[in-house]
Amino acid sequence: MGWKGTVRSVGSAIRAAERDAKRRERELQQRNKQYEKMQELEQAAYEVDVFNNHIDVIQSLHKECSPRIDWNQIALSNPPIEPRKSNDNEEKARLISDNYKPGVFDRLFKREEKKRELLSKKIVEATKSDESLYKSKIKNWEKEKEECKEAVEIAKALLDGKPEAKIEAINNLQPFSEISNLGSSLSVDVYDNGILEATVKAHGTEIVPSEIKSLLKSGKLSVKNMPKGQFNEIYQDYVCSCALRVGNELFSAIPDKLVLVTVIDTLLNSQTGHLEETPILSVAISRTTIESLNLETIDPSDSLHNFKHNMCFKRTKGFEPVERIDPEGLDYT
Repeated sequence: MGWKGTVRSVGSAIRAAERDAKRRERELQQRNKQYEKMQELEQAAYEVDVFNNHIDVIQSLHKECSPRIDWNQIALSNPPIEPRKSNDNEEKARLISDNYKPGVFDRLFKREEKKRELLSKKIVEATKSDESLYKSKIKNWEKEKEECKEAVEIAKALLDGKPEAKIEAINNLQPFSEISNLGSSLSVDVYDNGILEATVKAHGTEIVPSEIKSLLKSGKLSVKNMPKGQFNEIYQDYVCSCALRVGNELFSAIPDKLVLVTVIDTLLNSQTGHLEETPILSVAISRTTIESLNLETIDPSDSLHNFKHNMCFKRTKGFEPVERIDPEGLDYT
C-alpha cells in the first residue's frame, strides 16, 4: 500500500475503533439537541450522564490506539505492475459488426448501409474508450508507483532512525486528534541520540470539572463543588492516561522502541508568586513494556511504576514541578 494510502487506511481504522466511552459521548451529544424539550427530571438525568461520561473519557484515553504500521513490510514493498492496454471494447464492437446480417426489413427499407456505418462508428468509439481507459490506468499506476516509492523511502529512513522521517510520519498520520479535542496541545522533538520526546500541554483546569453533578432521591439535579482531593486524583489519572496514549500512538506511527513523553501544565511558583508552565510528569515509555500491559484494566497512575518516570503528586496538593528525564541517559535501541 502506498504512503498516502497507508495514511488513509490508518485514518479509517482510527475512526472505526471507538471505545464505549466515546460512543456514549456521541450519543449524549445527539440527545443534547432535544435538551430544551426535556422535562426537569429528564434534563437532570441527562446532565449527570454527560458529567459521568466526561470523567470516563478523560480517564480512559490510554484504552485505544491507532493500529501499528509495519514499516519493515512497507520497506520491502514492490512497485505496482504497469497495466496492459486492453482492446476489449473494440473487440466486442468488431465482433458485433462482423456478425451483423441484414434482416428482411433492413433490405426492404435500404437500411443496411446505415447500419454498417453505425457499427463502424461504434468500433471507433470503442477504440477511443479503450484508449481513454488505458490512459486513466497509466495515470493511476504512475501515482501509485510514486506513492510506493515514497513509502519505501520513508520506511527505510524510519528504520534507520532519521529524525526528519519521524517528524514527517507523525505530521502525516496525525494520531493525536482526540487528545487535541480534549484541550491538550502537543509538540514533538528528536534529540541527537535519536530519542523522540513528545511534550503535552495538559490544560488541567479546563479538562477536569470543578463541580460534581449527581441525582437526588427525588430525581432532581445536585451540583456541588468537587473536593480538592477528588479533583486531583481525576486530574492525575487524566495526565497519566494522556501520557500513555501519546506514547502508544508514537509506537503506532514510528518503529522506535523507546520514547519520552513529558506533560506540562501551569503551576504557581511559590518563589516568584507567578503562574508558570512547568513539567508535571516525564516518562520514558518502552514499547516492550507497554505492549505487555492490559490497558483495559490498568489504573493509569499506578501503571507508571512500570516505567522510568519523574512525577511528584500528592492527593491534597496535586502535582508539583519535576525535571524532564535526560534523554542522554537512556538507551535508544
